[in-house]
Amino acid sequence: MNEPTAYHRGASVEVHHPAPIIPAHAVPLVPVQPGSIPAVASVVLPDGRVVTGYAIEPAKPEPVAAKPAVSRTAVNIALGGVGFGAVCGGLVLLTTFIAALAALIHQLIILAAVIFGGWIAVQLFGHGSGATGTTVNIRKAVFKRNHFHG
Repeated sequence: MNEPTAYHRGASVEVHHPAPIIPAHAVPLVPVQPGSIPAVASVVLPDGRVVTGYAIEPAKPEPVAAKPAVSRTAVNIALGGVGFGAVCGGLVLLTTFIAALAALIHQLIILAAVIFGGWIAVQLFGHGSGATGTTVNIRKAVFKRNHFHG
């Protein structure tokens, strides 16, 4: 006995259909279903009952708030920041390169001074053959009363 006690399969069911109301002083209107009101639907249940009513649309979730459009100025500022960050690394490398180049030039100047100074020292104090130098003969000199007699 799983059947409901209020309704039996043999019981009659009354179905009401809505009818448009026409005012007495107005021209009769042709009933037209507006687009905003859903159509009336009748459903026959498995136990024989007929249910008439409006179809219920499933609940729609609230629309997600649209993200505000990003302004062109904000995009330009962000891209400028990325570009500046990329350039900073290059600037650090550039200053490092310039410092290394200055140190190299400084060392080359010192090396040139040492080599050139060494060459001059060898020329002045070296014991070379007599062909390239000046020969000076020193003989006995006599000084009498602060006067040179050679």
